[in-house]
Amino acid sequence: MGDLFSTADPPVSKDRHRPLADRLRPQTLSEVIGQSHVLGSEAPLTVMLRAGALSSLIFWGPPGVGKTTIARLLADETDLHFVQISAIFTGVPDLRKVFEAAKMRRANGQGTLLFVDEIHRFNKAQQDGFLPHMEDGTILLIGATTENPSFELNAAVMSRAQVLVLERLGSTDLENLVQRAEGELGRSLPLDRGARQQLLDMADGDGRALLNLVEQVAAWQLDAPLDARSLGLRLSKRAAQYDKSGDGHYNLISALHKSVRGSDPDASLYWFARMLEGGEDPRFLARRLTRMAVEDIGLADPQAQAVCLQSWETYERLGSPEGELALAQAVVYLALAPKSNAAYVAYKAARKAASKTGSLMPPKHILNAPTQLMEDQGYGADYAYDHDAEDGFSGQNYFPDGMARPELYAPVERGFERDLGKRVAYFAKLRDKRSGK
Repeated sequence: MGDLFSTADPPVSKDRHRPLADRLRPQTLSEVIGQSHVLGSEAPLTVMLRAGALSSLIFWGPPGVGKTTIARLLADETDLHFVQISAIFTGVPDLRKVFEAAKMRRANGQGTLLFVDEIHRFNKAQQDGFLPHMEDGTILLIGATTENPSFELNAAVMSRAQVLVLERLGSTDLENLVQRAEGELGRSLPLDRGARQQLLDMADGDGRALLNLVEQVAAWQLDAPLDARSLGLRLSKRAAQYDKSGDGHYNLISALHKSVRGSDPDASLYWFARMLEGGEDPRFLARRLTRMAVEDIGLADPQAQAVCLQSWETYERLGSPEGELALAQAVVYLALAPKSNAAYVAYKAARKAASKTGSLMPPKHILNAPTQLMEDQGYGADYAYDHDAEDGFSGQNYFPDGMARPELYAPVERGFERDLGKRVAYFAKLRDKRSGK
């Protein structure tokens, strides 16, 4: 990971009216620091440029990591005319004009690199509109998206473009960016070490956001460097990147679920808190926790489901913010509970067997015979009433006639399910005894 700016100290800019992020924008790809997994000596973009075979691309990554900058520099490196549009503000008539202009350039011997910001906001029909122009070479498309392209872009576009993932900036990279900004400003920021680190944390991996913060701090007239507490009073922390209906939502709930499954209460609480901080609906979390109880803990601890339902009800009664504590307690309980998916596996196997065997009738001895005709047909004949049997267990067959008896439920040796395993083995032994095996 890395920032998008050279660490070399340039001369102080004469244009103080331009935003700092614009003044620090790299002029060549060689000035870009970071994203080495796409810009390194043997990385995809470098290999494409070296071969003179740049293809259409989709840049997937969070805000402020250089998607626009790299696209612009790629156009410079390949002598393509750079055109930038945003899917938010561009309609079909606008796209037609872009494509017509690109055709004219092509007729005059120049290609067009079309950069589409927020490309995932175009609908399927609009995305399909790019295809013929990509195929005939009218445009080389570079799309930028913060959302997972697998979900947001149609298969036709995806098949004609390579997806490159751009990563958020790390702390060291952000520090390099601050140093680069200080070189442009001609002075150091009035921050002590703790406040400087807090400034980096506030940016949350977004280089553009960091430079905006740097500009604010640089404008203050101060007699002494600020400490972290004073900086926190003056600046608001950047909101965490989280979309309740987007990729961040699915990533974080996956992290929470797998942390619970992995019996790590600390990680589970962390991801739970991250989702709450991002504005997630606690009711969604309550529902998902209940699912974890039945899917990953199951009968190893039957109480886990009740704990989830009780915490859910407590939240509904208390509301926010007190109700979240009940959900947090459920998170800890689930993380530390013994785990078993045996019932879940058995359920899926039963569904598969039911689908495969179709409409096989139950054996007649376990069917009721409310009419004489049904009794004459043998319904209920030779049914063994288990309460009258030795040990309260008849051992009769309850599967359809001719169907091999499957073994669906295999309890694990953990928690309460250890006792259930003993019962399964006990009844299997009795069944064999009753059948004469």
